[in-house]
Amino acid sequence: MVAEVSKILLTGATGYIGGRLLTALQESGRIVRCLARNPDFLRSRVDSEIEVVQGDCLQPSSLRGCFDGVETAYYLIHSMGSATDFEAQDRAAATHFGQAARAAGVARIVYVGGLGSGSDVLSKHLRSRHETGVVLRDSGIPIVEFRSSIVLGSGSLSFELIRTLVERLPVMICPAWVRTPTQPIAIEDLVSYLTAVLDQSIEGSQVFEIGGVDRVSYRDIMLEYARQRGLRRYLIPVPLLTPRLSSLWLGLTTPVYARVGRKLVESLRNPTIVHDESARALFGIRTMGLKDSIARAIGNEDAEFAATRWSDAVSSSGLRPSWGGVRVGTRLVDSRSIDVGVPPQQAFEPIRRIGGQRGWYYLTWLWRIRGAIDLLLGGVGMRRGRRDPEELTVGDTLDWWRVETYKRNTLLRLAAEMKMPGRAWLEYEVKARVDGGSTIRQTAVFDPAGLLGLGYWYAIYPLHAAIFSGMLANIARRAGSSHQETR
Repeated sequence: MVAEVSKILLTGATGYIGGRLLTALQESGRIVRCLARNPDFLRSRVDSEIEVVQGDCLQPSSLRGCFDGVETAYYLIHSMGSATDFEAQDRAAATHFGQAARAAGVARIVYVGGLGSGSDVLSKHLRSRHETGVVLRDSGIPIVEFRSSIVLGSGSLSFELIRTLVERLPVMICPAWVRTPTQPIAIEDLVSYLTAVLDQSIEGSQVFEIGGVDRVSYRDIMLEYARQRGLRRYLIPVPLLTPRLSSLWLGLTTPVYARVGRKLVESLRNPTIVHDESARALFGIRTMGLKDSIARAIGNEDAEFAATRWSDAVSSSGLRPSWGGVRVGTRLVDSRSIDVGVPPQQAFEPIRRIGGQRGWYYLTWLWRIRGAIDLLLGGVGMRRGRRDPEELTVGDTLDWWRVETYKRNTLLRLAAEMKMPGRAWLEYEVKARVDGGSTIRQTAVFDPAGLLGLGYWYAIYPLHAAIFSGMLANIARRAGSSHQETR
């Protein structure tokens, strides 16, 4: 419980670090005001008790009143994705932010910069990160600057880049930077530092270097991720890949477009190692090592994905459903729905009776052939059937599936236990409509294990598409109503 509650201003709440920090600040009982260029976009994504104000650090007039009553302000703004001079933009934004904070009497600014020795020839990205800290300190307000290496966590840009490379490329021709020493930090540990500073009495401006317990190379990070995903990967470093060529390569093989990729690659050439351990001594935070950081990132992503409605995950991805499904993280999602003119209870009846002796409502003979192949591969096949022809409970086996989630008349989620290069789920969700009918949504999810898994999904997708469509239509027909399919 916080003895004296003070108001906090948070920038970058729509970003990766800022979003995680906002959650932690809320959980600790802090009063938070978020600064956003598009407040309507942010308001739809945060709790109602969070104050959201409009402001753009590149337009100093828009910052008037944003700092009123604020004791601590978090500066988590970076212009790396800008097509223009991002260094000049970073410099201007920090200047305006510092001036506005000082005018309002803010007691402290907390900033996250990047590791890198001043004696090295820093990349433009790291140089700008260091310069931003200097500009903020020039405002005259005490600054607490945390300098970190890459952040490991589900959703972070660095982690997404590494993950996609490992998932897609069994053999990688790598630039020399894969051997650069680094000290990655888990997102949970970074947020712990950012929240712990609120309870510390720190005189003046200070710079703290933070990182995990392991000093590794980017090669080590990729191989550890591959190990935890059960993938065998070979990395071949070569000296010929320039930052420009590397960025184009990243643009072809990862979700990171070339402009951002080049800035990242240039930074990866710089060692990012903690030399000053004063942060560990002052804050007493026991950071994770590489193995635990990656395991936590993978586990958190699984938990977050399992806790969401998968159809919503597809919608929030910003991508329209297309042939082959929509990618959500490492997963491929095929989601389709159908309307029926009966209430949810009736619409759910054929769903809860699926499998076993009743079959799968469409081309069941193909399911049995796939089950026979699974048996030959050492899997469970279709022989397990159902425990009960009418009822289901969590944990029940259902042919080669297992019931992972079951809410009567609402939701059935099955996890596959067959032999395949990845993990698969099949979900049925029924929702009531205002006209008294229901919508049945069928969602197939596949988490491919590397390139083999991707090849498997796309090779059988034409057959899957026909089966999924036919199953959904027949389920609707069994529910007893005319229907209209939507995508």
